Amino acid sequence: MATVKFKDVSPYKKSQPLPPTQDYLYQKYLEDLALKKEIQHPKIKLALFGVGRAGAIHLSNIVNNPRVKLVYIVDDYESNWKNLKEYWHFEDVTFLNSKQADKVYNDSNVDAVIVATPTYTHEVIVRKALEGKKAVFCEKPIAEDNVSSLKCYDTARKVSKPLFCAFNRRFDPSYAAVKERVRSGEIGHVHVIKTVSRDSPLPSIDYLKISGGIFHDCMVHDFDTITWILGEYPVKLWFFGKRGVNVNFVSCNNFHANICPQVAAQAYAHIPEIKAIDDYDTVVVTLYFPSGTLGMVDVSRNSAYGYDQRLEVFGPKGMIVANNEQTNGVNSHNGVQGIISAPIWYSFASRFMNGYRRELDHFINVVLGKTEPSVLPKEILAVSKIATACEESVRTGKMVEINWAPNELL
Repeated sequence: MATVKFKDVSPYKKSQPLPPTQDYLYQKYLEDLALKKEIQHPKIKLALFGVGRAGAIHLSNIVNNPRVKLVYIVDDYESNWKNLKEYWHFEDVTFLNSKQADKVYNDSNVDAVIVATPTYTHEVIVRKALEGKKAVFCEKPIAEDNVSSLKCYDTARKVSKPLFCAFNRRFDPSYAAVKERVRSGEIGHVHVIKTVSRDSPLPSIDYLKISGGIFHDCMVHDFDTITWILGEYPVKLWFFGKRGVNVNFVSCNNFHANICPQVAAQAYAHIPEIKAIDDYDTVVVTLYFPSGTLGMVDVSRNSAYGYDQRLEVFGPKGMIVANNEQTNGVNSHNGVQGIISAPIWYSFASRFMNGYRRELDHFINVVLGKTEPSVLPKEILAVSKIATACEESVRTGKMVEINWAPNELL
């Protein structure tokens, strides 16, 4: 009876608490439940180029998004068309190969295209789609080099159509929450920021041959995450690349401060097949920023225990961490072997599923004119420029100067 005095009135007599804003799934449920017509719009008509590694993720999200009508699939693996039609019940979707893609570009009924084909095909598809007055969502990179990417963005400006290239981690709820809390000053000026990105499963050699290399395929995500959170770029980079023992340096100019941020990295190819294609499987990078913030990026192509993705930001007021997410929240206690928990997500397709869904919703809003793209062209180009400098330095063993124009910086 000692706690009877603490009894409260019935919760029905009190105002109900509002759901936390972080519960985006509940917010979506409320919208669906209320059938809020002002939230919905006529479906945008879409063409998808490529249904492979990334395209399959986009395809699933398109099919399950009520604001999208898929009109075309463009893919050169014609032997797979029948299976796709049967699996997804595509009675009214037109399948084309790349030689027939002009039908998409010339179809005024198509509002937008998503490009998820191999990197070397991106530029042509992007430019032709834009010239056909389509909005474009392209997997990174826009093109094989920044000069060509810039031409694509110029085309987008000329035809007044959006060209959206997203880094899906920005749309991941956990990473987005870290950025918001850092920018609110919760931990003060950031002293250290770290990312861990270890791939699972090990990508095929066929994929790695056309991936663009570990710097452009993997590390661009980490460079983007860190610079997006901090709002500044590293501008002096030192690289120590290893397949033998090569010491390399990269430096760049900074227009924001008199001191130059620095990056130090070590790279190695432990896997013979990856070494044979002149790439790396393990890279560690340290960064020094103009504001005094230090950064670290830890990347591997081969994580045996799942898709290891962690983010940590430390400052004088505390620390914010996005840990690995698990497949479920169940723990078991058996004997004296301690706590056994569920595995972390196995691959990027599962770990960042929500990020992919949210970036598609963002693109739809951009196409409908409800918002501006949250990923700016200069951010895409800057991250690619950093990765290119790293790659060139490791390859040549020489110092590389990067000159940033004022309009390239954040």
